[in-house]
Amino acid sequence: MLVLPAAVDAFLRKPNAAVIGCMRPDGFPITVVTWYDWEDGRVLVNMNEARKRLQWIRRDPKVSLTVFDDDWYRHVSLHGVVVEIRDDAGLADIDRLALRYTGEPFGNRTGRRVSAWIEPHGWHGWDDSGELSSPPA
Repeated sequence: MLVLPAAVDAFLRKPNAAVIGCMRPDGFPITVVTWYDWEDGRVLVNMNEARKRLQWIRRDPKVSLTVFDDDWYRHVSLHGVVVEIRDDAGLADIDRLALRYTGEPFGNRTGRRVSAWIEPHGWHGWDDSGELSSPPA
């Protein structure tokens, strides 16, 4: 398991904006805004089962996630592997994410949802203060 500095861990625990990246079958990377949660060194994301990115993640589970706050220069990027994909039959995971970001349960109760857990293998961070900055190479 990847061990992060306390400041980076605290940053990831906040409901910050995030963008997930995965690889399309034609070799082009694609990024999409997403809600996420950070728990026990892993990242939870959730999507409608019809999303193309779900197909692409199933084919190639290597992904990246960039998290940033109101000052988007303050950011942490993780790269890793989706280690678990499961149906969110009771909508518990999407409700968890919706409550985190909006304070309300997820509004659309009709679509089938799928959760994916990402295990980070590495990270990069940057901010003016150096609090989130990556360790020297």
